[in-house]
Amino acid sequence: MDPARIRNFSIIAHIDHGKSTLADRILEVTGTLSGRDMREQVLDTMELERERGITIKAQAVRVAWKGHQLNLIDTPGHVDFTYEVSRSLQACEGAVLVVDAAQGVEAQTVANAYLAIENNLEIVAVVNKIDLPQADPDGRAAELGGLIGEPPDRVLRASAKTGFGVEAVLDAVVERIPPPTGDPNTASRALVFDSSYDQYRGVVAFVRVVDGSFRARERLRAMAQGTRFEVEELGFFSPTMRPAESLAAGEVGYVITGLKDVSRLRVGDTLTSEASPAAAPLPGYKDVKPTVFAGLFPTDSDDYPELRDALDRLKLNDAALFYEPETSQALGFGFRCGFLGLLHMEIVRERLEREFDLDLIVTAPNVAYQVETPTGEIVEVHNPADMPSDVERVEEPYIKASVIVPKEFVGAVMELCNERRGRFDHMEYLSEQRVHLTYELPLGEIVLDFYDQLKSRTRGYASFDYDLAGFREGSLVRVDVLVGGEPVDALSLIVHREGAYARGRALVERLREEIPRQFFDVPIQAAIGSRVIARETVKAKRKDVLAKCYGGDITRKRKLLERQKAGKKRMKQVGAVEVPQEAFLAVLNLNEDGGGRRGG
Repeated sequence: MDPARIRNFSIIAHIDHGKSTLADRILEVTGTLSGRDMREQVLDTMELERERGITIKAQAVRVAWKGHQLNLIDTPGHVDFTYEVSRSLQACEGAVLVVDAAQGVEAQTVANAYLAIENNLEIVAVVNKIDLPQADPDGRAAELGGLIGEPPDRVLRASAKTGFGVEAVLDAVVERIPPPTGDPNTASRALVFDSSYDQYRGVVAFVRVVDGSFRARERLRAMAQGTRFEVEELGFFSPTMRPAESLAAGEVGYVITGLKDVSRLRVGDTLTSEASPAAAPLPGYKDVKPTVFAGLFPTDSDDYPELRDALDRLKLNDAALFYEPETSQALGFGFRCGFLGLLHMEIVRERLEREFDLDLIVTAPNVAYQVETPTGEIVEVHNPADMPSDVERVEEPYIKASVIVPKEFVGAVMELCNERRGRFDHMEYLSEQRVHLTYELPLGEIVLDFYDQLKSRTRGYASFDYDLAGFREGSLVRVDVLVGGEPVDALSLIVHREGAYARGRALVERLREEIPRQFFDVPIQAAIGSRVIARETVKAKRKDVLAKCYGGDITRKRKLLERQKAGKKRMKQVGAVEVPQEAFLAVLNLNEDGGGRRGG
């Protein structure tokens, strides 16, 4: 097709503002799917997405509208998947920015709008859900127009649920979003913006063709990796895979490579023809830095190779995942994994358990610290157990947190941020009712239950987004846990010195409940270096050795008790304490309300 009649755009919005429903109506209005094939959130193909009602993976689809080819990418809204959004935007020339007519501009609306502006995309602003009883389309249009510098009358009104205004959105995409700028007659280049693995057909690359064209059975080369392969099949998404003879400049589609080794093709690479290759690759994606780290260990150590293969394949589909081998005395062989947030961690764990049938133990999440040793060496520590005992200073990551909240909850949000060692930055009123608060917070303080506390203290009305703001020095210490005098590396924590006693005390109390009683006393201690800050004891099981003594000399009873005592002493010297899985999960549940593991 003539590139002048192609439009590439993403749908971006805060979580739950109607992106996937708008994509459904677009598929319906353009006749891409028949009524028989239609269902809710048709582009959310993953079982987890449908269960949770959120988009996790960006999905591409091609639709036809008034003689134009529209390539649409539906993106996630949660802050943990911002990297997924930024990758999708680099494959587009425009974005449809959606806002809920009742809730208005939220934290992720602002973040996504800035992402689109940074990528020089044309923005089509849409106020969605105008059919809701509490909707205020005009007020929200003014709010959204103010954010992106557009007059309110340029902001479209729609209801993705009823279909009202969807045709106007498609017309605006054709009129306002520019066509792709690639040259169809030069050496071929395509950007790999996502990929997946098919056990029968190998690596499937999702591509945006920038220059030239690609044909089936053509030999291609990945310019960064140097991998060569023959195209088994190529085509586009409609929304299922539809084979085609070729993909031309400006089009979005897929390439089946037949590669069985997932490490040979990476997201962000450039594909070109081996016969007449391009001179230079396309600018790829900057490497994303994980913010939250946790250990993943198989419950059965024999499953370690399966876990390694599963992570390799998942990495292909989730470029933000980081992992490296790790050994724990308590848990055996596993991997230290890096995630973009706690929800990302939960999703990865669930996908590994469901899609690859693995049974996993996940250690307590923590952030990366920069430690300076007395010799002046800077070490990045991802695992508390690896923190050197002798340190000059420790720096922890800080974030710039953006919270949008109704004005009556400003006090509750400020109190929560101050409890988490936050530094107030500034506050502005977006409207008479809504306030935008900015705080600088240590990432380690928000990683466990900050999001849940924020939602409960504001009755669910607060929205939250953050960006990393670099490292700052902090008074941080490593708290070790000793069970029966032996350190359990998987339970080590790095915490602020002021909160070390409270965390240590809560942890040993919880472990005392979780560790089963032995035939000898088991001391559980929390320690900073050689100084014990909290201790609990799991009392020994005791057999009643005097049960058959119905009387007689006291010396006989004493003799039996002394023998029992000596036996317990001997057992304590040789007995090993088995720490159950529940003990490792106990660290995750040490927050105030005893639950809540979703973050960010």
